[in-house]
Amino acid sequence: MSKIDCAILGSGNIGTDLLLKIRRLSDVLRVRAMAGIDPASAGLQLAQREGVAVTAGGLEGLMTLPEFSGVRILFDATSAYAHARHEELLRAFPDRTLIDLTPAAIGPYVVPVVNLDQHIAARVVNLVSCGGQATIPIVAAVARCASVHYAEIVASISSRSAGPGTRANIDEFTVTTARGLEQVGGAKRAKAIIVLNPADPPLMMRNTVFVLSSPAEQRAIETSIDAMISNVQTYVRGYRLKQRAVFDVVPASAPLTIPGYGKFHGLKTSVFLEVEGAADYLPAYAGNLDIMTSAALGTGERVARAKYLQAAA
Repeated sequence: MSKIDCAILGSGNIGTDLLLKIRRLSDVLRVRAMAGIDPASAGLQLAQREGVAVTAGGLEGLMTLPEFSGVRILFDATSAYAHARHEELLRAFPDRTLIDLTPAAIGPYVVPVVNLDQHIAARVVNLVSCGGQATIPIVAAVARCASVHYAEIVASISSRSAGPGTRANIDEFTVTTARGLEQVGGAKRAKAIIVLNPADPPLMMRNTVFVLSSPAEQRAIETSIDAMISNVQTYVRGYRLKQRAVFDVVPASAPLTIPGYGKFHGLKTSVFLEVEGAADYLPAYAGNLDIMTSAALGTGERVARAKYLQAAA
C-alpha cells in the first residue's frame, strides 16, 4: 500500500511520541517533516536521526521545506494559542488536513470511536483533550441507552507528564473538554476538572466519569460501556476499567442538587478508568499523552484512507 505524507508541528513530548508511533505502527502514513521552535530539542534531533526533514522555524519554516509540497496531513502538537495561527496560515492549502492535538476548539470535535465518520472530510478536526478522549466515549456509551442530563469528569494525571504545553492549556482543557462531553458525548450539560498529581513514583492517568441520566436498564448501559471500551482498545491498548460501573438510583423524593444544573433525579452512573501508555517514547504512566497520540494516529490513518488513498486510486 502506498503511504500518505504527513508532517508534525511541535517537537515536544507529544510530537515526538507521535513520530515514533507513526513510524513503528502505520502502513498508511509516512512522516516527511517535523517542525519545532527549539533547534536543540530532543524531538528534532531524534527526527533527524530517523531521516525526517526538520526545521526549528515553526510552521513558516516547514512551509519552506521541499517536503512540504507532498504533505497532505499535518498534526498540530503545539499549543492552543499557536494552533490558532497555524490554522489561519494553512487556509491557503485547502487540500491539506489539519489534525489538532491541542484544545484550541477550531474545527469539529472528534473522538475516533464516536464521531470521526461524520467529519472525515473536514479540513480541520480537533481531538478535544486527553480527558476528552478518555471520557467522552463513556458518556456516549451511556447516551446510547438513556438521555444524559449532566456529565462530570475528573482527569487525574501525573505532574511529571504535564509539560509546558499541557500546563499552558489547562484553562482551554476544562472548557473544551466540557463542550466535547456535550457536543460529542451527548450530555445536555457537562463539567471537566483536571488534577496534576505530584505523587512519586508517578501514577497512571485515572479518569472518573459521573453521568446523570434518565432511568434506564443498567445491564444495557454496562453492555454499551463494555463495547465502547473494546472499541477504544483497538488503538489505545492501555485503556481499561478499574472496576465495574456503579449505579445509583436517585429518587424524586431525594434529588441531587448539582451546581449550575439544578435538582436531579434518575440514574447516576459512575465509571472509573485507567490509561496506561504504550511507552513508545514517553513513560507508561503518561497515559494522558499516549491517548492523544494514539487517537491522532487512528484519526490520521482513517483520513488518509478516506480522502487521499481513495482519490489516488
